[in-house]
Amino acid sequence: MRTHQAAMLLAAATLFALTGCTSDPEADAGPTPVAPAPTAPASPAGPGAADTPGIPPEPTGDKRVIYLATLGGIDPDIVDGKDDQAISRGRDQCAAMKDEKDPDKRIAQVEQRFTGPGHPGGFGPTKSALILATVQANICPTY
Repeated sequence: MRTHQAAMLLAAATLFALTGCTSDPEADAGPTPVAPAPTAPASPAGPGAADTPGIPPEPTGDKRVIYLATLGGIDPDIVDGKDDQAISRGRDQCAAMKDEKDPDKRIAQVEQRFTGPGHPGGFGPTKSALILATVQANICPTY
């Protein structure tokens, strides 16, 4: 149990560090015009999937970029050029863990859900804890 708590703490610290490292001093000086985010393609679940109870909407803009970059920083095989799949897996994880409060079971869910070409059985408990923290921070922070 302590290993998973330590992994979650490490994951949270990593996310905070990454967020702090992406700050642009010029951006802190004042508001900057932001171009509208490109329209994301329809989710595999079809139109209205964001309206499905328990499934949060897709991250957009900076949140999407940070989510994908953080996953790639954990292990490049997690995204492997399939951005929409990584987002879909994150949204599915949010839906699955809405009713699952046990951190060990949540990590086990991530290990089953997030696979890659060199990791058909998942990424192991440590990386899965980091993936879980990334999903929670960027897709479903209230879960």
